[in-house]
Amino acid sequence: MRLRKPKLVLIDLDGTLVDSVPDLAYCVDEMMKALGRAPWGEETVRGWVGNGVDRLVMRALTNTLWDDPEDDEFEAAHPIFMKLYAENTSGRSCLYAGVVEGIDYLKGEGLKVGCVTNKAAAFTVPLLKAMGIYEKFDIVVSGDTTPKKKPDPMPLLHAANQLGVKAENCLMVGDSMHDVEAARNAGFQVVCVPYGYNHGVDIREAGPDAVIDSLAELKNLLK
Repeated sequence: MRLRKPKLVLIDLDGTLVDSVPDLAYCVDEMMKALGRAPWGEETVRGWVGNGVDRLVMRALTNTLWDDPEDDEFEAAHPIFMKLYAENTSGRSCLYAGVVEGIDYLKGEGLKVGCVTNKAAAFTVPLLKAMGIYEKFDIVVSGDTTPKKKPDPMPLLHAANQLGVKAENCLMVGDSMHDVEAARNAGFQVVCVPYGYNHGVDIREAGPDAVIDSLAELKNLLK
């Protein structure tokens, strides 16, 4: 399948550009230990990542995807996690294969490229810089840049408006159903990778326009 060639490509961070689970899992487990509870391990935490750190902390406390812990329980755990993650944002994380090649292709074609994530800017910018790709983006929209996060279309439309590109000329690249929903609501084309954080559900079920095994395959999709 070929897509309309966009003028702006927005790319999700966690699970699309960067495998950040090793750092997140370390912080979850150290938080649990600090609370006097058993750690979960990286494999379990991998199934919880994808909806921001607040929800990740809730999942660690409840061992469910969407149940909320008691307020006092969350209030005790949250600052512990935030301190740990501020100190351990990128040391164990890594770029997925094909990321640099894919971004460099887009830039070489004269396209504008942005990163749109639900991760707070305090973590987003250091992570992108540590991975050596921060300077490649024309815009970075973090989870606290706009009043609403994905799956709301606001962050995507904010990026498009800031760069002066109409929605029909934009493409979202992500790994989760929230990326697909946000793109659809914004009027973007949407492509997904199958290796990210979608809680064990095949991303094809969300109905993206295409699924590619790595960002390096964008050059074949957009020709």
